[in-house]
Amino acid sequence: MKIGELAKLSGIAASRIRFYEAQGLLPPTQRQSNGYREYAQQTLTRLEIINCAQGAGFSLEEIRAVLPPDLQAWPHAALLETIQRKIGEIELLQRRLAQSKRHLRTLVDEIAHKIEGEDCKVATRRVLDKLRQGATASAAAKPRTRAAGKRA
Repeated sequence: MKIGELAKLSGIAASRIRFYEAQGLLPPTQRQSNGYREYAQQTLTRLEIINCAQGAGFSLEEIRAVLPPDLQAWPHAALLETIQRKIGEIELLQRRLAQSKRHLRTLVDEIAHKIEGEDCKVATRRVLDKLRQGATASAAAKPRTRAAGKRA
């Protein structure tokens, strides 16, 4: 199939398909005598995998590392390890976002309950002290983990 049809079926712009090809995510295509690219049906499946993986938070480099040239020969161990690592990254991001949310709620609460007649400089110091206390309490409550990249 030609790139226009592939773009229509996949919902991915032709320019992005060419980009994926240049990045090594798609195998090189055959060219017709008129120079048009001719894509195999399997390319549509590869594009769906790339699109889904990006939607799950994988970078193109991560996708390239596990996407085999032949979709019938997946490196299962590497694929599972990559997915588990991504889950760990997402969990870490969730913890960081939850901490940011707590800090922002503390900030909103402190600003909303400003003491009547309180000087801005004093209010700023009070809010910063409250945030620092929250950060110290959060750090003390964190479970100790091994350094990133080390296995248990």
